[in-house]
Amino acid sequence: MLTAAIFVPIIASVGFAILPRGRTAGPGAERRVQVLATVISALPLVLVAASWLGFRGTGAFEQVEAVDWIPTLGIGYRVGVDGLSLPLAAMTAVVFVVAIAFPVDLRGRPVPYFALMLFLEGISIGLFLALDLFLFFVFWDVSLVAMYFLIGAWGHGDAQRSALKFFLYTFAGSLPLLLAILGLYLVTEPRTFDMAQIIRQQPLPAGSPYAILVFIGFFIGFAIKTPLVPVHTWLPPAHVDAPGPASAILAGVLLKMGTYGFVRILMAMMPDTWAQLSLPIAILAVVAIVYGALVALAQTNLKRAIAYTSVNHMGYVILGLAVAGAAVTGQEAARAIALTGATVEMVAHGLITGGLFLVSGAILARGGTYEMDEYGGLLTRARSLTGLTAVLAFASLGLPGLAGFVAEIQVFVGTLAIYPVLAGVGLLGIVITAALFLRMLQKLFLGSLPERWRSFPDLTRVETAGLGLLVFLVVLIGVAPAWLLGVVDSFAGPFVGRP
Repeated sequence: MLTAAIFVPIIASVGFAILPRGRTAGPGAERRVQVLATVISALPLVLVAASWLGFRGTGAFEQVEAVDWIPTLGIGYRVGVDGLSLPLAAMTAVVFVVAIAFPVDLRGRPVPYFALMLFLEGISIGLFLALDLFLFFVFWDVSLVAMYFLIGAWGHGDAQRSALKFFLYTFAGSLPLLLAILGLYLVTEPRTFDMAQIIRQQPLPAGSPYAILVFIGFFIGFAIKTPLVPVHTWLPPAHVDAPGPASAILAGVLLKMGTYGFVRILMAMMPDTWAQLSLPIAILAVVAIVYGALVALAQTNLKRAIAYTSVNHMGYVILGLAVAGAAVTGQEAARAIALTGATVEMVAHGLITGGLFLVSGAILARGGTYEMDEYGGLLTRARSLTGLTAVLAFASLGLPGLAGFVAEIQVFVGTLAIYPVLAGVGLLGIVITAALFLRMLQKLFLGSLPERWRSFPDLTRVETAGLGLLVFLVVLIGVAPAWLLGVVDSFAGPFVGRP
């Protein structure tokens, strides 16, 4: 079932790529291709949902599917789920369905666009389900190729330059990641890329220069992907120049590959080294929280502001992970709460910020600019757009009753128990984020309506349905989070050794 969730969209993307050009020409062809791609993209969501229903929460990897791939090197095709990977795979499937269904300027090339989107969906789900380091790296690297073409071919502004910067920057991060994977592989006995075996072996105890070098290699690769300050500069131009649905995937899914790697590999396979460096990592996370919020507040470009809030929110995730891995005895409950909060923040950010980037794409399609000062008074013309944007904005700033609050309150509860000073500084990020989103809502939707927007159209039914699904999940997690917290906590509790 997990293999099908990965390869159904990948195989479908190959089918799309070899479609005769004449089959996709003519009136209504683009819409038919989009509907077909949306239906195919929903199949992994159904399969992941079925996997969720069969999940028992044992604390170990479940529903494992394994086949030898290159046995002489200890490489295998291994996939499975636990309380960390299952929610991220489910979030990925949801965001892809909405992004693929969302209207976008296809520029007369619907087939390659949807082929790339479906390919990227399979690759992304595969990365979160991979239980082999070599397979993980394959999915990690190939995802860059699909996003490069989505930005470069269907973006706007200086899209090709932004796509090149995105690819080179993140690919450069892949090189130390690959070296770190090989370095870890070489100290396993017997030699293996099997994640479960490496976690059991713990082959690199803290203290040696070799362990530090391997740790740094992993950290650089994951920090660039997340992204953490100061290796975040590829993110704003990539978002601003990408089409709205591609931005939703980039923020909602691809950034989580970095934070997921921190947990699945660094924290699980090198916990002692992580514990030694948890305080510097927590400080770096707080810098990202405050810096991302301040820079976002200074933006007049809607999409650039949302992009910098991702730097801010990924800081919350890293802060929670730093707390969860801290070498503090007697605080297992607080560390588990922080890890649960960081994982829920990954899911919440994917839904919330993915939705906000789709909103920005809808506004650009209608107004032709991201400059917030050009708008105003849209509440009187676009009530659905206003309402859905407001809910997503309030969720992003951490309003109680919405998903962002559920995640951030747990991160800060855990942080207060371990690093109380850092928790106090990090709270400034929430205040600044509230200011920037209230300012955004004011500039876009309140005040007098400029004459040129008298005929500004509201969201279409497809746009309303897609954003409505994301908002529904954001509210559901905020009001009744037990269904998600139970799954995540089945991983977080045993991970930190909580009784």
